[in-house]
Amino acid sequence: MRLSQKVKLLSAALVPMLALTACSGGGSGGGADGGGGDEKAKITVWSWDGTVEKAVPGFQAANPNITVEVVNAGSSQDEYKALDNAIQAGSGVPDLVMFEYFAVPYFAVPGKLADLGEFGVDKLKQDYVPAAWSDVTINGKVYALPSDYGPSAMFYNAATLKKAGIKEPPATWDEYYEAAKKIHALGDDYYIAQDTGDIFFLLSLIWQAGGRPFKVDGTKVHIDFTDPGTTKAVAFWQKMLDEGLINTKITGWSDDWNRALNDGTLATQTMGGWLTSTLPERAPKASGDFRVALMPQWQQGEKVGAANGGSSFGIPAAAEHKEAAFKFLEYFAHGGGLSSRVDAGAFVPNMSVLENDAFQSKPNTYFGDQKVGAVLAEASEIVGSGWQYPPFFEWARSIYGDLASPFYTTGKGSLAEILEQWRQRCIQYGNEQGFEVS
Repeated sequence: MRLSQKVKLLSAALVPMLALTACSGGGSGGGADGGGGDEKAKITVWSWDGTVEKAVPGFQAANPNITVEVVNAGSSQDEYKALDNAIQAGSGVPDLVMFEYFAVPYFAVPGKLADLGEFGVDKLKQDYVPAAWSDVTINGKVYALPSDYGPSAMFYNAATLKKAGIKEPPATWDEYYEAAKKIHALGDDYYIAQDTGDIFFLLSLIWQAGGRPFKVDGTKVHIDFTDPGTTKAVAFWQKMLDEGLINTKITGWSDDWNRALNDGTLATQTMGGWLTSTLPERAPKASGDFRVALMPQWQQGEKVGAANGGSSFGIPAAAEHKEAAFKFLEYFAHGGGLSSRVDAGAFVPNMSVLENDAFQSKPNTYFGDQKVGAVLAEASEIVGSGWQYPPFFEWARSIYGDLASPFYTTGKGSLAEILEQWRQRCIQYGNEQGFEVS
């Protein structure tokens, strides 16, 4: 279950609504006194994030001339396809659309999204995690506002680590490797992690290691999985797999995955911060055992992170009510409606929230009364800069699993070979779509 499939909540670690109201001002006309002028408008918002609807009553009360209809257009892939079809047909185009960060270039580069610069979004930049703002900035222009975020963090079962004689969560990947051997020594079913070909996890390792395999300049895309950072991350994970230290039989989000998390045989998961919400319902028997830590580092003493998931909202270039759409966008993603979403459980990349004392100091019962908010806030702020996705990554991620599956089921081949196959397929597809890919 990725962020695109179900809204990820952090209800147990969130700041009370009143505590946040003071730190998230109204911004550009979306606050309590932000009128909508005399012209009436009805805007349609496509979103799979259930917290967006929480902001509608407050917005409409402050802007009685604007009616907001929030529509769940299906999964992210269904939504993107429907939007493309509507744009091509010239009718039924919504006014505001939710996008995973990697999908923004797909719509922005061909001119399918409006440049939000005309609405003065530059003044909002300082309130967002830099990496999240970078995700919505294409060729120097901002095409969406960040709405939720998934900083990579390591979720670990402290009880299992203690059973294996590990006093502290691994702070480096070298320590992670040593911990993996100790955990697997507990029994054949015990593993430090599972992996059956999760491209987002592998990319988060590469991202943190300094690899930047995708370089995008307009319609020009260069793909290279041989740079030092990428090579280091891939070689490390290959070693973990080759030595049988990773469970390659359990698929994420499956019943077996739930059982392994519940009984402690799966000791850690390095995923987006949104796992904080779904872990309690998937592993209720492990309540009090799990904790959250930053990703292990490649060098002792470093603090560099990566991201895994997250989404934003943009305005289609063909939208009919752009000004009204931006009013609502600013309201729920930055202005007066932000507090209602956070109170409903959204994990947002707004510094006004992440730096809030109430957010950082609230203990989380499931995680042994750990102050999870402080860990995830730090994880959000240390995400490495300069990461890019190719404009056709929505297609690219869909085929990676097909390429990787034989390796995980037979053990034949290597991750480096899979990535090279993936690169060749991406080059072919990208060029077919009109991009200049090398």
